[in-house]
Amino acid sequence: MSQNLPEKASFKLLLIDCHQMCLNGTIEVLRSQYPSAKIFTAQTAENALNQVSILQPDLVVIDIYIPEKPGVMASTNTGMQLLRNLMENYPNLNIIVQSIHIRTLVRMKPEIEAYKGGFTVADKSLSTKEMLARVKWALQGLTHTKDIQEIYSELQVKPEWRLLLTLAFQEGLQDKAIAQRISVSERMVRHYWDKLQNALGIDGEELKNQGKNLRIITQIRAREAGLID
Repeated sequence: MSQNLPEKASFKLLLIDCHQMCLNGTIEVLRSQYPSAKIFTAQTAENALNQVSILQPDLVVIDIYIPEKPGVMASTNTGMQLLRNLMENYPNLNIIVQSIHIRTLVRMKPEIEAYKGGFTVADKSLSTKEMLARVKWALQGLTHTKDIQEIYSELQVKPEWRLLLTLAFQEGLQDKAIAQRISVSERMVRHYWDKLQNALGIDGEELKNQGKNLRIITQIRAREAGLID
């Protein structure tokens, strides 16, 4: 996309969020800076893919906690898959991930680093000024993933987490045996799991609702993050 987009008289933005109130708030913020922009919205992954195909927007602002289609429960898995689809099929599309689930992007570090379009992240708690800065950077084709990099730095400086993963998934030990091996309490082992899963963007309650095994998903995410082979 052209790096002069913010100066264009009119360009197209697609906002993807399942909450109408969030859509309205984002539209208001964007209108204040880009009054001539053509702004479209989508509340499901299915509709978002259709709109991107038809509209060919200059920028997509996406929350990664969305439903696949109307009447289906929202999940970060759906949003992450939508994000992957957009990045694979529209390699020059400018993207902002605006969500309270930013930490979940830890799973996509390699894809994000290799992406050719503008890519920024914005927690929904950011101020209007900060949000608009991320919009400008994305429209200019820039990448700003400091928040994701901080997650990886945190993972890399926690040797007890790496040891936990090795003992659990390479040696097959249960928590009691892990506690004995590293001379801590089982409660501390569970504390390590909680911290690791939080850093990997894993929502235990969401997985429980989906009928998924928390320990298996932790192994999958840890492998995707490069923490285990």
